[in-house]
Amino acid sequence: MARLKDLYKSQIVSTLTSEFSYKNPMAVPRVEKVIVSMGVGKAVQDKKFLEFAKKDLAMIAGQVPVACKAKKSVSNFKVRAGVETGLKVTIRGVRMYEFMDRLINLVIPRIRDFRGLNPYSFDGRGNYSIGLTEQSVFPEINPAKIEAQQGMNITFVTTAKTDEEARKMLSLFGMPFKKLTKDNQ
Repeated sequence: MARLKDLYKSQIVSTLTSEFSYKNPMAVPRVEKVIVSMGVGKAVQDKKFLEFAKKDLAMIAGQVPVACKAKKSVSNFKVRAGVETGLKVTIRGVRMYEFMDRLINLVIPRIRDFRGLNPYSFDGRGNYSIGLTEQSVFPEINPAKIEAQQGMNITFVTTAKTDEEARKMLSLFGMPFKKLTKDNQ
């Protein structure tokens, strides 16, 4: 079993139950899925950028990504409807906990000039999003073989009803949030 899943079952559930006084153990918030997505705008000019990004995202997530197509044509960006412009992966179950463990313990400490995650990046319904500027912070990626720098968005979809519950749960998992003050928004 994944280390973070054990941590969730043994400590996080009891801590959240006592702090938010849940009556039913099934009411305790949990992480449902993690979505990793990449916008590959360079793929409009050259399809090889999409293939490089697909290979990197598959190594990072441990499963094959799905290509996302443009819904509308935008002449300013030279994009036509139906052209593949992005990739996404939805990670669930044990693989999700292993990805979270690698992200928290290996990837986030490798980010340059890191001062903590923004505690205000919640969407109002308990989901949290992070943006990374390059894929080379992941240990699976060899920096010497990177063809093009590619950023990505990582979204944690939770069953929490409020941002406060989700923030507490993710911080118990080990997410390094900045201290919650009004001036660091």
